[in-house]
Amino acid sequence: MKLVLFDCDGTLVDSVKLIHEVMARTFVHFGYDRPTIEQTKSIIGLTLDIAIARMQGKPHVDDEATAMTAHYKAIFSETRAEEGLQEPLFDGISEMIAALATREEILMGAVTGKSRRGLNLIMDTHGFRKHFIVSRTADDCPSKPHPGMVTECCDETGMVPADTIVIGDAIYDMQMAKAAGATAIGVAWGYASEPELWAAGADAVVAHPREIPGYIKAN
Repeated sequence: MKLVLFDCDGTLVDSVKLIHEVMARTFVHFGYDRPTIEQTKSIIGLTLDIAIARMQGKPHVDDEATAMTAHYKAIFSETRAEEGLQEPLFDGISEMIAALATREEILMGAVTGKSRRGLNLIMDTHGFRKHFIVSRTADDCPSKPHPGMVTECCDETGMVPADTIVIGDAIYDMQMAKAAGATAIGVAWGYASEPELWAAGADAVVAHPREIPGYIKAN
């Protein structure tokens, strides 16, 4: 048996336009310049309050970062409803999930810096809820790269980290996996570069979702 845990933003769905627009509007609302899209990409995967504090160069979450987090959440849904700001699946994701779902030896789950509400929206929009038997979000655990999301998913499913594979596009996903004792697979279609994923501890980096079922079979 294998437990396969997917990150969401940058791995399953292409959400950078939406995240960046909501983040930019939040920064402007609080009197700051719009961040660059590269600044936004660098924090995707972290829990939101920590992400905002890091973008401001703060060592920890303060009252302003907390207030900015609340504003981001308050405007997220209305921003997402605007044309061109939805969160489409990356090419090949739907087929890859369908292929893995047919294999009895694989359990699938999600580990994400999204809120529970945000993850549920993705699962329901793309019909994945029936395939993902376990998940942990920013509402449940400490921010990546803390291993808690992985270890709690293992505990819930009765699996061990040695039989768990974390698939993600961010350095935080790789670091989280290794901290938990799990295998880390980086994806090249997300927001971190391949060299960054290797440097963060990736055991493999795949170029297309179609490679993932074969890799799991080989291991």
